[in-house]
Amino acid sequence: MIKNISKKYLILCSLVLSYSTLAKSTVETCEKEMTTTQEFSMCLDGVKQKKERELQTWVNNQSFTLDELAAATGRKAALNMFKRSQRNFITYRENNCRWQYLAVSPGTGAAAAYKKCYITLTQDRINELTALSK
Repeated sequence: MIKNISKKYLILCSLVLSYSTLAKSTVETCEKEMTTTQEFSMCLDGVKQKKERELQTWVNNQSFTLDELAAATGRKAALNMFKRSQRNFITYRENNCRWQYLAVSPGTGAAAAYKKCYITLTQDRINELTALSK
């Protein structure tokens, strides 16, 4: 029991630390501070990477919670469905952002359109998982 509480505490601490780091890097910050297409693209890469790590932390947190529920009740349906929904989200995000890339392609804004889409959808999923954990 104490081991489970300490794991949850560590997860929440990493969320707080990652949130303070992430607050400094947004699409808006990249748009305001970067002057060249290459700088802007690299900045978006950084935001994308940070959002992906933040999402993974929330996915781990939700999986941990559902795993505890499954251990207590003997029912794994919610955990299995959550894992399926996460896989489906990843597929949806990839396909949704690809069509936006292709719609702009071969223009120079195609990569930025993809990355902005990816960041936005990832943040939406983070918001959803955050709301569920409260």
